[in-house]
Amino acid sequence: MNNPSPDLSGAPRRSISVFITNLRISLKQVIFDFLTHFVWEKRWFFIALTIGVLMLTLLQPSGLSREGLIVLSMSVVATILFITEPIPLPAVALLIILGQVFLLGTSSSEVAKTLWNDSVLFIMGSLMLAVAVVKQNLDKRIAWIIVRITGTRTSRVCFGISVVSGLLASFVGEHTVAAMMLPVGITLVTLTSDDPKKVRNLAAVLLFSIAYGCSVAGIGTPSGGARNAIMIGYWREFFYDPTNPETQRFIIDYVRWMVFAYPMFLIQLPFVTLILFLTFKPEYRDLSRAVVKLRAQVEKEGPMRSSDWVAIGLFFLVLCGWILVSDKVGMGTIAICGATCFLIAGIVRWEDINSGVNWGVVLLYGAAISLGIEMKETGAAAWVANSFLNMLAPIGANEGFGLWAAVSVLTTGVTNMMSNGAAVAVLGPVVLKMASVANESPIVIGFITAISSAFAYLTVVGTPACTIVYASGYLKTVDFLVVGWKMALVSTCIMLGAAYLYWPFLGI
Repeated sequence: MNNPSPDLSGAPRRSISVFITNLRISLKQVIFDFLTHFVWEKRWFFIALTIGVLMLTLLQPSGLSREGLIVLSMSVVATILFITEPIPLPAVALLIILGQVFLLGTSSSEVAKTLWNDSVLFIMGSLMLAVAVVKQNLDKRIAWIIVRITGTRTSRVCFGISVVSGLLASFVGEHTVAAMMLPVGITLVTLTSDDPKKVRNLAAVLLFSIAYGCSVAGIGTPSGGARNAIMIGYWREFFYDPTNPETQRFIIDYVRWMVFAYPMFLIQLPFVTLILFLTFKPEYRDLSRAVVKLRAQVEKEGPMRSSDWVAIGLFFLVLCGWILVSDKVGMGTIAICGATCFLIAGIVRWEDINSGVNWGVVLLYGAAISLGIEMKETGAAAWVANSFLNMLAPIGANEGFGLWAAVSVLTTGVTNMMSNGAAVAVLGPVVLKMASVANESPIVIGFITAISSAFAYLTVVGTPACTIVYASGYLKTVDFLVVGWKMALVSTCIMLGAAYLYWPFLGI
């Protein structure tokens, strides 16, 4: 009797069924892991959006219009995203633009008009000029010039680095000078010792001399930082009326800004070196060993090229244009003219500018300024200003010197959490409206805000100069806190002293 052969026709079906089941489980796990990772990575993005939605649905403060609430909610969301950076900052700028169109109902053409003004052109032109200057590779020559003037004593070299970094940064912009001077500091450190552990304090004083020299100088001129151009734009936008000659004082040109702020930069310079040497004790009090090697390297490169001199001459002409005619044609126009001349002269290629300029930064500042204008137009800035003044009233800080100090502390806190330009863009409309409500000078309050935004000494992300020197690898984040609070305290005292004793003589 033959045994019946087993029926194997169901085996393939069972295998396929098991495979499909396993595939479904795997796909579910992959999708779950992806969503979990994505949501966690972007958690602050979703938290910010949730806060914005809750503000729009649950809040309707008295005295604040619906449009003002929308703009205030957008500002809160943008501030959270500026601080936490769960998405690229240019994407935040795009969200600001989209929010104005879809939430406020503003036409895209009207939004576009607020995105581009002389301040944004100035920022863009300055970034283009920065690329052209850095391309000349003058770092070793600058280091050699410094030590020839100061000598080889470490304290004098550090002071010389702060002075040179400051003088350059006050006209070019701190991020440019920090990038150009960083090789100078690293050259002096590496030529002193090949072991970073043996020169840690020396590296700290040299690199912080660059970062803080740039930071204190950024307040000196309108071209020292985007924050200055933003505040100048706000003064013109909020207070200037071509039909009213009395409002002409709100047109702050290049020279007038320097009269207000440049003395403070010069006063702060000695304190930079003093505070650094009290905080860090350099291992070497003399840099003769490094200077000998540096001299050999400079001599090997030979004399300066003709293109170097042309670049220096062109930048000098741009500086003259800012000083002499910027009040007539705008600082942005002068900056764009300078960048165009560098391209025409062949000193820098468009490919270099295109790759070297962070165009997202230009978009970011444009969108931030546009949001600031909406804060003013919808009344959101006035509402926040009144609320802040009511909070300060019980402690007597809602006017006069107390208000100045409160605005400075507020700005310093915000600028250490986000870029100084973004801090002024966000706070500018609020503090200027606050000045009007409190019967204080908008010029004084505006200068205090713009200058205090340079006091981003405590964190790596507060200012480009700090970020750049931290990227060298010689510094730790705790180093910024250890020395930064001392710098912030001294800088605040100097600024408030100038506001109380010096600025009244300037007729404001």
